Amino acid sequence: MDRNTPKLVTIFGGSGFVGNHLVQLLARQGYRIRVAVRRPDLAGEVRMFGSVGQVAPIQANLRSEASVQRAAAGADIVINLVGVAHQAGKQTFEAVHVEGAAAVARAAKAAGASALVHLSALGVDKAADVSAYAASKLKGEEAVLAAYPKAVIIRPSLMFGQGDGFFNLMGSMARILPVMPLISGKTLFQPVFVGDVAEAIAKAAQGAVKPGRVYELGGPDVESHRILMERILREAGRNPMLVSVPSGLMKMMASLIGILPFKPLITSDQVELLGVDNVVSDAARKEKRNLAAFGIEPTSMDEILPTYMWRFRRHGEFDREGGSPVIPT
Repeated sequence: MDRNTPKLVTIFGGSGFVGNHLVQLLARQGYRIRVAVRRPDLAGEVRMFGSVGQVAPIQANLRSEASVQRAAAGADIVINLVGVAHQAGKQTFEAVHVEGAAAVARAAKAAGASALVHLSALGVDKAADVSAYAASKLKGEEAVLAAYPKAVIIRPSLMFGQGDGFFNLMGSMARILPVMPLISGKTLFQPVFVGDVAEAIAKAAQGAVKPGRVYELGGPDVESHRILMERILREAGRNPMLVSVPSGLMKMMASLIGILPFKPLITSDQVELLGVDNVVSDAARKEKRNLAAFGIEPTSMDEILPTYMWRFRRHGEFDREGGSPVIPT
């Protein structure tokens, strides 16, 4: 390849929440980007994140190794962001988080990629005994490192930012429900800004940190589940009652809801996860396997949540003290 030709990055799952932020960042840095997804016909919006021809959706299914190999062929850098929150049909934790992750790692090696970055989740080592999701994520990390020993594993905590799945969901629920369940109020979380996660992934892909290691990413604030929910309600300008629900009862309710033919709001496996602290470990801090390793100062929820949680207020951006609107950045 001509030394003046921009490097090619293949991002599996690049049309999702993290992917949208990462693609924009890498496009601004001049990379050519393949966004490998199961349905490229539904991912056309990623083309707008770069100049003409710079960003291209491509078909790949982690359950099909041949498609994974094609998507990674010729790539200088491979990034895997694919994950499923719950199992449905053939999209099982084992198929996606373990076998699929291993397929991506083998494809990166076969392509001669100089770097592989794999997105996992914070706390999977602590929750593996109680959660099938966590166990599969941990097993997937091991499979990736076995196939590509110099891979960089990124474990972010609960992520926040424009388009996130948790804070927006809680805001939507607070807008319509008079009562909201609180399952594990004392569990600790360390939410991290998606922009910081995207920057860390980009820097890992560029060789800014030591490869073959697991990095744990958390924000500057550690809050209990109850305090975090109270923060969300303040930002949403809503006041439903928070009612503690025993995890056993919630698991039973989740199991019953799980038989219905639509995407569940919560699964029994996720109830188990809510009972395990989700914070950067002491070992990761001491060994500088956190955002500090990337030279990134973590962004506070105070800085970001007001830029999009205003939409859940009764009068939107005008419904706050002083009457002046919150302008998203």
